[in-house]
Amino acid sequence: MEKTHDVIGLGSALMDFLIEVDDDKLIEFDLKKGEMHLVEVEKVQEILKKIDGHQLTIETVPGGSSANTLKGMALLGSKVIFVGKIGQDDHGLSYEQQMGEHGVELRLNKHDSITGHLISFITPDSERTFATYLGAAINLIKEDVLEEDIAASKILHLEGYQLEGPTKEVVLHAIELAKKHNTLVSLDLADPGLIRRNQEFFQQYVLQHADIVFLNENEAKEFTGLEPEEAVIELGKQVKIAVVKIGKEGSLISSEGMITYIPGYPAEAIDTTGAGDTFAAGFLYGYCQGWELERAGKLGSLMAARIVEQKGVKVKELDVDVLKREV
Repeated sequence: MEKTHDVIGLGSALMDFLIEVDDDKLIEFDLKKGEMHLVEVEKVQEILKKIDGHQLTIETVPGGSSANTLKGMALLGSKVIFVGKIGQDDHGLSYEQQMGEHGVELRLNKHDSITGHLISFITPDSERTFATYLGAAINLIKEDVLEEDIAASKILHLEGYQLEGPTKEVVLHAIELAKKHNTLVSLDLADPGLIRRNQEFFQQYVLQHADIVFLNENEAKEFTGLEPEEAVIELGKQVKIAVVKIGKEGSLISSEGMITYIPGYPAEAIDTTGAGDTFAAGFLYGYCQGWELERAGKLGSLMAARIVEQKGVKVKELDVDVLKREV
């Protein structure tokens, strides 16, 4: 089948609630700084009550790791499809509308539960800490994933979060379809805590089935026990392309025994939310265009540098024509 689309992505459709908070107040929410915490509705209500008590401002943006990547790719000019589950509520309607405005083709089925949301606490050092209530997102089922969509796409992009819990079976099904139709599998491992909880499964399964793997330096250390330079070499022996992001220092890419260093771009960071997702957007766009890995990596790095200079993953505020010319 002809590959008419660059990427199809599966992901948790989450409304992002962005909140700026100092370290002292963050402690009150009983969340480990810099990590993603899956919480139940009671915990969310408790957190939101504390937020209200502190009179903290909340800003909302449609998000989720895979969705953020696809928003960036669509802005760059890629044809992309997002598969997710939303609730039949105002947040669900807003999510669907705003994602559509970004130019993303949507396969968003609805569920009776409320639309999932992610509370992102942004501390003065630009670090982010997440409390995530998945809501409708965990009700993704195999039937939501259309085989013809995967067959028509060059890459299936997945977020590591969905390889844990009820969506795991759906993701494994999507990977089987991708292999059947010669669609590459791209995976963002997403979070060191996630890797820690699923270490054995990730070691046995992920490296055998993923073609492109994205990790930051903390995730790479958790996954391999190695520092970035050694980790990317080791991962590169097992997957087609391994990318280890090292923050403002840039990233390392391993492919076919070659290591490519991508420098970081200067940025006045105020919120690191979505930096990795946006890096993946630039990189996957360039890869699908047939660019050399260095140029694709530079676009990813530059996009990430620009996205951290704003609060929330508002890719529409990026001038992608200027970014493309710079790489």
